[in-house]
Amino acid sequence: MGALSIGSIKLRSPVLLAPMAGLTDRAYRELCMSHGAGWCVSEMVSSKALSFNSKKSEELMDISDDERPCGIQIFGDEPRCMADAARRALENRPDFIDINMGCPAPKISGNGSGSALMRDPSLCAELVSAVVEASTVPVTVKIRKGWDEENANAVEVAKLCEAAGASAITVHGRTRQQFYKPPVDYDMIARVRQAVNIPVIANGDIDSAQKALRVRELTGCELIMVGRASLGNPWIFEQINACLEGGQVCAPSLEEKLDTMVAHVAKMVEYKGEYIAIRQARKLIIGYFKGLRGAAALRNEAGRLETLDDVVALKERILNSSG
Repeated sequence: MGALSIGSIKLRSPVLLAPMAGLTDRAYRELCMSHGAGWCVSEMVSSKALSFNSKKSEELMDISDDERPCGIQIFGDEPRCMADAARRALENRPDFIDINMGCPAPKISGNGSGSALMRDPSLCAELVSAVVEASTVPVTVKIRKGWDEENANAVEVAKLCEAAGASAITVHGRTRQQFYKPPVDYDMIARVRQAVNIPVIANGDIDSAQKALRVRELTGCELIMVGRASLGNPWIFEQINACLEGGQVCAPSLEEKLDTMVAHVAKMVEYKGEYIAIRQARKLIIGYFKGLRGAAALRNEAGRLETLDDVVALKERILNSSG
């Protein structure tokens, strides 16, 4: 696939892991990078919370060498506060800073951040300019198609972000009003790609190697971003990479899937402690059950897990019943 880069960032592959609040923690990022993701991004960090020295927000910015290149994503609607957040983020040695202008969650967009920023393109440019000035690493931006269909202004926002110094732009091909409901407007992503001279990353419903190829054809984007489709399925990065290189797309065995599930949770326990990790893992491991017989019952059982030993025991029961 050749050398890929964004600014000074050398990418491992053109398939990137999307930031997902409550999901893409350090353990998950390391897992996806080990399976071929080209980069990863932290869970979004509140610039306002950082200004109040939030310990939880500080912890979200921890980065290990096993997940590089890795960026830290920040959000907010005040340029000076965002610049301060970028400086704080730099203490963790990220490879880049990402600005969230796409989150549709009411608690984010309802306070003027995330996708709400797209209603004020000039503010988008001010935020990018402030963060670029404060940062010593490339600054990227994640946007949506627009706030709603009547205000589908991704092209305008992308051009302003580029002029303000952004090194790359990720476009999720839905409006804020759509949240995550189909369809994805890949034509809009293509229009953004044609309108700017910096790399554009296509995002939205890329859930297989075949879909990845199709999205690259439709958008003209060399880089693509995978989010929810990677949950319980980190192999999707290897599969897409293989497909792009003309190789064979292989699926993991049941034992490999469950071994990875246990290793994933074990890393979470190592980084967060068992009590917190297991409770967060309950919603993560159900992805590993997709396509299994009795998946609904397994999901219910996952909701009652208390320890890492419980996860190991669940794995053994599934393997024994499948034999």
